[in-house]
Amino acid sequence: MSVIERIKEKARANPRRIVLPEGDEPRTVEAAARARAEGLALPILLGNAAAIEAVARHRGVDIGDIDIVDPAGSAKAGDYAQALHELRKAKGVTREQAAELVADPMYYGIMMVKLGDADGLVSGAVHTTGDMLRPALQIIKTRPGMKVVSSSFLMDCPNKSLGEDGLLVYADCVVVPCPTAEELAHIAVAAADTARTLCGVRQPRVALLSFSTKGSAKHELVDKVRLATEMAHALAPELLLDGEMQLDAAIIPEIGASKAAGSPVAGRANVLIFPDLQAGNIGYKLTQRIGGAECFAVLQGLAKPCNDLSRGCSVEDIVNTIAITAVQAG
Repeated sequence: MSVIERIKEKARANPRRIVLPEGDEPRTVEAAARARAEGLALPILLGNAAAIEAVARHRGVDIGDIDIVDPAGSAKAGDYAQALHELRKAKGVTREQAAELVADPMYYGIMMVKLGDADGLVSGAVHTTGDMLRPALQIIKTRPGMKVVSSSFLMDCPNKSLGEDGLLVYADCVVVPCPTAEELAHIAVAAADTARTLCGVRQPRVALLSFSTKGSAKHELVDKVRLATEMAHALAPELLLDGEMQLDAAIIPEIGASKAAGSPVAGRANVLIFPDLQAGNIGYKLTQRIGGAECFAVLQGLAKPCNDLSRGCSVEDIVNTIAITAVQAG
């Protein structure tokens, strides 16, 4: 069973309310219908009901059992505006400004998640990552003990000898361009949690990657990874975690034994932490395009799950992300 099939199985066992702020976007409407029909989630589409229903008819999908909420006419808009004002008044947001913000489906959806009227949010078919992440950070914020929001990519590789039966979790590949050692440590802990709770990996084995293995090179960039490893150990002493480590030492048993003898992770890592965004982004695309891996992106570190799509996403991509978000929410 593939990674995404396992995730969908978990989602069906505990369907959650996933709000879709881009409610009249055609791919999103079709994905919501599919997710509901497959029992993956209880989608909520935001927007004008007549416009959404027209899109559904054009796409030939049934949304009769899907909730549609129009922020412009919602009975809860006043409560959401008041709650947003209380959350952001120290930052200068007035009651009137809060009312204007919650009329925006993105802010309305984030407030639904914040106040428990939805369990998670998926957007990005139209909006940028920043369009969603900005209000999510302002309103939902990071989960307790977590200093940074980051991303993981679930890489389902054809070579099943790698990682966890072909599964490798890569972080961070999207969000934090040049993490500090402390941020890198938090990314490592969050990625291990993603592997465990989302992918069902019983024992995450985390390698913090570098161009050096155990002091084979001297450089301030290596020092940062080494310090991040120490900090991650302090944050989660129960984790199997090691660094600094070259990629081959992390995932190839013979090389791991040679370069990092005695490491609890070397040669068997299933969670790979890249030292910066350039390395992470290049690494996941190499694995996808040359290695033939399927990849699935997820945001981590928020107090409640919100996930981003590529604006070039397919209906299948949206369905998969709805399932992923539902499992995170569960």
